[in-house]
Amino acid sequence: MGRLTGKVAMVTGSGGEHGFGRAIAGRLASEGADLILSDVEPTGVRAIPGKTTGRWGGLEAVADEVRKHGGRALTALADVRSAPQIDTVVARALETFGRIDILVNNAGAPAGPDRAVVVELSEEAWDLVVGINLKGTFLCSRAVAKTMLERGVRGRIVNISSQWGKVGGARRAAYCASKFGVIGFTQALAQELAPAGITVNAVCPGAADTERLDHLGRRPDGSFDPALRAARIKEQSAAVPLGRIALPSDVAEVIAFLVGDGAEYITGQAINVAGGSVMH
Repeated sequence: MGRLTGKVAMVTGSGGEHGFGRAIAGRLASEGADLILSDVEPTGVRAIPGKTTGRWGGLEAVADEVRKHGGRALTALADVRSAPQIDTVVARALETFGRIDILVNNAGAPAGPDRAVVVELSEEAWDLVVGINLKGTFLCSRAVAKTMLERGVRGRIVNISSQWGKVGGARRAAYCASKFGVIGFTQALAQELAPAGITVNAVCPGAADTERLDHLGRRPDGSFDPALRAARIKEQSAAVPLGRIALPSDVAEVIAFLVGDGAEYITGQAINVAGGSVMH
């Protein structure tokens, strides 16, 4: 019997091969949870279009990993910016499992045209990042929190923010705005749901070895160079006090704690998982 046996967890953005979502789903399943896995693409969103070995099974592969732990898994394609699509996923989850105990708002916009100075930042790039990172967190939280309140579930909501949700950075205005917003939203929702025994927390990763960093290997001609990516990650690692960037498992471990009984008295917090890069 795991710590989460009998619990049902929904993890958005869980189709990537090397992303947080897969690691989080596997970690929660290892503790006995059943999983609702969603993504906007069957195999997750890539920072480098077309960069794939062709062997990754996406959401269904993650679902198979959950089942190997003995849990049940439901997969769904959904854009977190669409309230009707999220409502459909939640309705399917309730039909299948009867309840949702845990929500992890992991879906995030890939780095792209938004990495520009503000005077050159397009409205379209801004809307994409803020829409996925902030609006998506709002819509999923609203839908799932309603079910928790209706069913008397003392649930757990964990939002993925970032170290850039605590300190601004040049060429990251849209991203910083969205992730600062996630922390503010987390604090507000935590106060609203506390009387029902529902906790809401944020996790703030630093740079992490996921698909989101694949853009570091982009050559001027648009092709992908794994050696270039590795070299740039080595440079980033040297600037981290603990000497490396984060792994998806680092984030998954913190989330596994936050959704368990041992964290029932922690709410409204934004916890850094950044190797000491940010300490406030």
